[in-house]
Amino acid sequence: MNSKYTELRRKHERLIYHDYGISGGTIYFNFSVSGSGSDDEFFFSPKWTFDFDTKGADIELLAFNLGMAELISYWKCVCPPIVEVRCGALDEWQINWWKKLYRNGLGEFFYRNSIEADDDFMQIYATGEKLRPPGKLDLSGCLIPVGGGKDSVVTLELLRAQKETGVCYIAGNIQSALDCAKTAGYADSQIIKVSRTIDPALLELNKRGYLNGHTPFSSVIAFSSLIFACLSGKKYIVLSNESSANEGNTSTGVNHQYSKSIDFERDFREYTVKTGAGLPEYFSFLRPLSEWQITKKFIEFPQYLSVFQSCNVGSKTNTWCCKCAKCLYVYIMLSAFLNDEKLTAVFNENLLNNPELETIFNGLAYESEVKPFECVGTRAEINLALSEALRKRENLPFLLQKYAENPRETPAPLDGYFDENNFVPDEFLRLLRLKQNTT
Repeated sequence: MNSKYTELRRKHERLIYHDYGISGGTIYFNFSVSGSGSDDEFFFSPKWTFDFDTKGADIELLAFNLGMAELISYWKCVCPPIVEVRCGALDEWQINWWKKLYRNGLGEFFYRNSIEADDDFMQIYATGEKLRPPGKLDLSGCLIPVGGGKDSVVTLELLRAQKETGVCYIAGNIQSALDCAKTAGYADSQIIKVSRTIDPALLELNKRGYLNGHTPFSSVIAFSSLIFACLSGKKYIVLSNESSANEGNTSTGVNHQYSKSIDFERDFREYTVKTGAGLPEYFSFLRPLSEWQITKKFIEFPQYLSVFQSCNVGSKTNTWCCKCAKCLYVYIMLSAFLNDEKLTAVFNENLLNNPELETIFNGLAYESEVKPFECVGTRAEINLALSEALRKRENLPFLLQKYAENPRETPAPLDGYFDENNFVPDEFLRLLRLKQNTT
């Protein structure tokens, strides 16, 4: 067990969710960590800012829930054994729901920090008053979260017929997401841009060596998208998470993409129903598909090659860093369909010809390695893309040459794949099947 984890939990006994507030175009939260000594207390006030005027909007309970999702990022710095919620009520089912999200959504964080989190690793106590759910809403159309990668591009294009009644939702200053939305033909009035501010006090604690690591950020996006779907009057929240997000990274089932998985999607839908009747419906449009199929569909829209981007390292500068697992993964998937000249135009270099990426490459391709903790596809999809890249090239770049020297069985085709374990409404499911059959 990580000794720092044990020490921090002893010194910092509780994380308190004091309150939340809604003021014009801002939702803010107040958290604190308390301990046994006067020097062991920290205060955090993260916030969300946006252009909507929330006056008269019935989003109190939704804002409270967003604060519950944000709380996880602040809990992880010291992992206190008690979470005290003072500004709202939670029943036993909800408390267990949140504990599951902590346990599974922080699975990578626990794994990387050598922390063994049993069922009693934390307790949640809610002492606030029960909040009223939103009243009856008049909803229509789709809110589509856009991250700037190829998956949300495919959703935008497949739902082009719904564009007039839809909006794009962009959380954060992500230039590629904005460029993709505009390339898809969405007007400024159809693009909801929000800013999420992490309290600098948390970043300072990270610099000082407090615990840090991956959190289930997509769960934060889920709860925030519910607010903005209500404010914009949209009936559906249409995600672009694919079937591949269900595959874990380790033999013990740790999944970097847990909050993009079908398990979380099911849980969130149940939580939404319990939150209030008639709220927007959350589902992933691409859940039935594999990353192979999504990539194949993506290249049908070459206008996005110069604007899409999904490298977390380079997101702030809207560039591909060309050194991380996400960059190499996207390059591999595209290499099955595009030649090196076109790929180099996107990434500015041939990533398969970089020996420094061999360790990452092996993690992506081989079952014997831990799959990189990134939003990447399954090994079956990656090996299918590599086998196709091999077939299409005469002069092999370094990593493909190494791969060719380690013969593998030809991967099974995935063109006809369709995962029936999904929550796509029938009207969208019919459209997805139609678009798949016309590929």
